[in-house]
Amino acid sequence: MSRLIVLPLAVLALGVLGTLALTGHTQPPPGAKAASGNIREQGAKGDGTTDDTQAIQHAVDAATGLVQLPPGTYRITKTIVIDLAKTGFTGVRGEGVPRVVMAGEGPAFKFIGTHAGSADPKTFKDPVWARERMPIIESLEIVGEHENADGIEATGTMQLTITRVLVRKCRHGIHLTTRNRNVLIADCHIYENRGVGIFLNALNLHQINVTGCHVSYCDDGGIVCKAGEVRNLQITGCDIESNQGEKRPPTANILVDSTDGSNAEVAITGNTIQHNHKAPGGANIRIKGPSARKIKDTAEMRDGHVTISGNIISDVMVNIHLEHARGVVITGNTCWTAYEWNLLAEHSTAITVGPNNFDRNPRYAAEEKPGTTNAILFRDCQDCTLSGFTLSRTRAAGAGLTLERCSRLNVTGATILDCDGVGMLLTDVTNSRVSDCLIRDDRPDASSVSLRTRGGSDNMIVDNYLGRPHDILKGVGLVERNYDGRVKP
Repeated sequence: MSRLIVLPLAVLALGVLGTLALTGHTQPPPGAKAASGNIREQGAKGDGTTDDTQAIQHAVDAATGLVQLPPGTYRITKTIVIDLAKTGFTGVRGEGVPRVVMAGEGPAFKFIGTHAGSADPKTFKDPVWARERMPIIESLEIVGEHENADGIEATGTMQLTITRVLVRKCRHGIHLTTRNRNVLIADCHIYENRGVGIFLNALNLHQINVTGCHVSYCDDGGIVCKAGEVRNLQITGCDIESNQGEKRPPTANILVDSTDGSNAEVAITGNTIQHNHKAPGGANIRIKGPSARKIKDTAEMRDGHVTISGNIISDVMVNIHLEHARGVVITGNTCWTAYEWNLLAEHSTAITVGPNNFDRNPRYAAEEKPGTTNAILFRDCQDCTLSGFTLSRTRAAGAGLTLERCSRLNVTGATILDCDGVGMLLTDVTNSRVSDCLIRDDRPDASSVSLRTRGGSDNMIVDNYLGRPHDILKGVGLVERNYDGRVKP
């Protein structure tokens, strides 16, 4: 005959609490239904006033695979943690673009995975494919109410996919940390945040695509990659604007900074990248490598491998800034309204500048201050090719194109027109070639010099059409067959 054992109520309660503590699941809110991903069924009100943190977290912990947010405004005070090793495959989906107001510190949603390998299939442990692959968050708005509220954070994930999400008034919009692999961010609006729009922060990440997004009005940069090791960053078809606070440290709409890391293999293609010229030291695109990396006791520049192609770029202090970069290709872009430099390359090597349009368009003349230069400067660079681009109407600069302390540069087929001062200025340039360029200034009151040299040696300056007098000093190298407008038929 079986015996009925009756335990005291307090013992049962302790057992339940212990189980919850061990599993990491939250206690269900009053009235919650078991195993449901619909946050309303877990007790969320969505009225913009009630704290719905517990209800949403319980919906996540129910491990149903899909957390659904019906229309409404859901106020939370703590991070909703999606621990994929516990929940298994999880997507967070809004219906009718619900709003989540983060009233606490930290990210509104944090995805945590355990993947510690690369993208190579051989580095995956079975639990990653069994429970964690491709976490998704889509179709909702996140608004920051706390000064240190972030939108979405992810670490240790494989194939994180973020689509049709609006993040605004947060600190950082999307924050990727530690290690992630194969990230997709598409069709998102990252707007008016106090920090960085999309922040790759001291991150080990290979393969990330950012496509079709609006990233704008974020004070500390639009898409920022700092420190860490990032490879295969592709930014395509986005509108990236005014991500530079006027009272914030210098940053850029797109910043790839390897000062404390190694970031390379970047494609920036088919975007509009513009504004804000009122931010001191700001740039549209800034690629920054370490000042010196010691490889076998020899300083080598290795960080770069960047393609910048087919973009519309305007209205900042510097449109494109390369510093200690290697292997950058710039072609097919339209650049204008640069208040300091259209293109500034410093201490860089193996830079290729092909057909681009660096033009001062009269359409925007009324918007420009008289001090906008639109000029190009290569300083302390080597092994670079500049060919086939058009540079016109630079103002308030010493020259349209300046090469300063450079070596082994090949400048061919450039068109430099109607620039104040000097069309092309070579200062202490060595072992370089300037050929087949058209440098003219046809303004009625023109007083410019087409080409000027100061110092330098072992150069070739040949076969150029110089529509104004030149100032090429002896000893610079081979100088011949340059037409300067003085010889009449």
